[in-house]
Amino acid sequence: MSKYQQQPLAMSRRRFLTGASALAAVPLFAGLWPKSALAEAISQALPQFVALRQAQKGILTGAHWGAFEAIVQDGKMVGVLPVKDDPYPNDLITMAPHQVHAENRIKYPMVRKSWLEGGPGSRTELRGNDEWVRVSWEKAIDLVGNEIVRLQKDHGPQSIYAGSYGWKSVGMLHNSRTLLQRLMNLSGGFLGYAGDYSTGAAQVIMSHVMGSMEVYEQQTAWPNVIDNSQLVILWGCNPMVTLKNSWNVPDHVGQTGFEALKKKGTRIISIDPVHSDSAKYVGAQWIAPRPYTDSAMLIGIAHTLLTEKLHNPDFLKTYTVGFDKFQAYLLGETDGTPKTAEWAADISGVDAEVLRQLARDMAKQRTMIMGGWGIQRQHHGEQQHWLLVTVAAMLGQIGLPGGGFGFSYHYSSGGSPTAKGGILSGISAGNAPKNSPTPIPVARIAECLTNPGKTIHFNGTDVTYPDVKMVYVAGGNTFHQHQDTNNLVKAWQRPETIVVNEPYWTATAKHADIVLPATTSYERNDLEMGGDYSQLYVFPMHQCVPPQHESRNDFDIFAALAAKLGVLDAFTEGKDETQWLKGMYDDMKLQARAARVALPPFDMFWESNNYIRFPIPQENKQWVRFADYRENPLLNPLGTPSGKIEIYSDAISKMEYLDCKGIPTWMPPHEWYRGPEAAKYPLSLNTAHPTNRLHSQLDNTPLRKKYAVADREAILIHPEDAKSRNITNGDLVRAFNDRGQILVGAIVSEDVRPGAVRISEGAWYDPADPSTPGSICKNGNVNCLTFDIGSSNLAQGNCGQMAQLEIEKYQGEVLKNTAHDVPAGA
Repeated sequence: MSKYQQQPLAMSRRRFLTGASALAAVPLFAGLWPKSALAEAISQALPQFVALRQAQKGILTGAHWGAFEAIVQDGKMVGVLPVKDDPYPNDLITMAPHQVHAENRIKYPMVRKSWLEGGPGSRTELRGNDEWVRVSWEKAIDLVGNEIVRLQKDHGPQSIYAGSYGWKSVGMLHNSRTLLQRLMNLSGGFLGYAGDYSTGAAQVIMSHVMGSMEVYEQQTAWPNVIDNSQLVILWGCNPMVTLKNSWNVPDHVGQTGFEALKKKGTRIISIDPVHSDSAKYVGAQWIAPRPYTDSAMLIGIAHTLLTEKLHNPDFLKTYTVGFDKFQAYLLGETDGTPKTAEWAADISGVDAEVLRQLARDMAKQRTMIMGGWGIQRQHHGEQQHWLLVTVAAMLGQIGLPGGGFGFSYHYSSGGSPTAKGGILSGISAGNAPKNSPTPIPVARIAECLTNPGKTIHFNGTDVTYPDVKMVYVAGGNTFHQHQDTNNLVKAWQRPETIVVNEPYWTATAKHADIVLPATTSYERNDLEMGGDYSQLYVFPMHQCVPPQHESRNDFDIFAALAAKLGVLDAFTEGKDETQWLKGMYDDMKLQARAARVALPPFDMFWESNNYIRFPIPQENKQWVRFADYRENPLLNPLGTPSGKIEIYSDAISKMEYLDCKGIPTWMPPHEWYRGPEAAKYPLSLNTAHPTNRLHSQLDNTPLRKKYAVADREAILIHPEDAKSRNITNGDLVRAFNDRGQILVGAIVSEDVRPGAVRISEGAWYDPADPSTPGSICKNGNVNCLTFDIGSSNLAQGNCGQMAQLEIEKYQGEVLKNTAHDVPAGA
């Protein structure tokens, strides 16, 4: 077996004597004691080293949905057990065996037949509808490596888009996206991306308003919120669903926070066109605005705060700039239209008195506004988060216990108190060559592919699209992530070569030219942190089963390519998997030692099949975001030009963008219920994170039985809208607009407001006839209906949470769902 193929970690039989005093008297022989006894002995000596349970039954590993022990029999994963102290074990972990042994695994290196016969650029219109040919790993590496060499030589690094995007598997070493970028940086550079699909608009606007992205920042700690918040506003978020998963391994502390609020009886209000699972769980008051009208609601609330003198002028004067300009806008001094509660009610469909009372309640109580991200994945999406901050500033509670705002309480357990220990650093992408091209906004990839040479505005600069000849995707699923799928299909035909590393035959893999079978995270060794914000755990991710079929881990795939490109030594730094993991652990161990937290040596840690739980300082449990800024804004300024909260941004004003002005404003969106398209397409789309998936991950597992309706993605329809269209519960429904059409299964319920429908994102794209543009998607991929424009010239974020559409009871031939089938020749 090649040095760069997957191998299990070799454990030393040497006696380990640690320098940590806590272990000095513990005579252990790693590898000689039973793993459960070894783990128990270490946990007694070092309290932060937690024993899994009295008798370990499986192999410790983890995923985006939680840490668990894998139960393996005869080389096959057959079950899972959550770790001992997961406060909210996630049912999604039970799908790990199905992930490993899925029927639609990519078994071998495969090449699209037309590309193999005709070379780069051949019959690109057949992508997604061509036959596949099995080749050897040696052949596949030659084909990919030769393309990289050819394009770097003939067209330069701007011709290769290797800014692979997506929720790659957890693991600090086998980070497919970083490994791809590491290879490309060493071999000449590549075209990358800026921003992300999750928070494209908010992260840009918040950097101007608050001096940091906010959406990925630590929040006021949950114990402080529980103790002090009297009113919690869930604005466009569904945390009991989205907190199931994390970017790293989740600690699931966020759910315990909402459970505590529920038990305490804290008043909670949910603002959402849908009566969400979270609103029901916490018993929240439900306010259901028309989709895409959040900005108008917030402006109406701000007007009430101002005119009823419920705002805090001292806070605004001391900690913000530009409120006078926003005040003039509220009062109609700039355009002749006062932004009253009645004005907002007319737009949003929420009664004016409800808006006024909401403003009064927020002002008289300690209020925490928890903002979601769906409201900014819209046209003019920058305005919503800007206005949430502006309203919080008017209330004057930012920096107080239990008050202000937070934009990650629904994501990866923001607010989970930060532990004290060390942080794992993963493998680096390395330094970009000096001639590396300017990154493009991530959500503009389809426009980039079809419009080389076009220049767009982006956050005060201009970006010109290069002529992309090759796309390399690793750890992502573009055909799920990107909007207007039928437009993407056409754009995807432009490059000469598309390469995908992937375990499964996703739509992205089916639309590639060369597919390299990658292992799941359960078929390799790795390390990962647990708790994105708490940094509470360090989990060993032990290889549970051998690589399936001919799959290889991403490190080995890119190492083989590095050898082909003559940069192997620089890529591996002379280290194998074991040495990389030990180095990462040892660096973290030094940090922990500096924090006076003792850890065992790496070999002992790994051999014990156990995990680390770091201690949480008491003061971190009461940490308040912006408390230091509130206490002394001169010594603790924000990262904005003024050092203050910028309700008016001079920097943005000078950009002179008509779609994002110097103050937050209401602007009608590209499509909405009052737009011209509404006459033909009267229903407003609300998309959501799925309850039983992570985006598109796990769509090919038995969990589908829990959520599929008529074997398709579900659509939530109000009874009034269903009745007028003769649709009943469980019916097969065609949802459509000018961009595309999909088959979905009807759930008729009053949990969605009239005039709106909800479809979760993440269903795998499955066109009935791949050769016909706009062919109906049989599995219900909602992005066939969404539009592909930037949120504004400022952020160029995506608009994936909105569209106007119509629905009808499907009358045609019942089409077999083939979203998870293996393509011809594979």
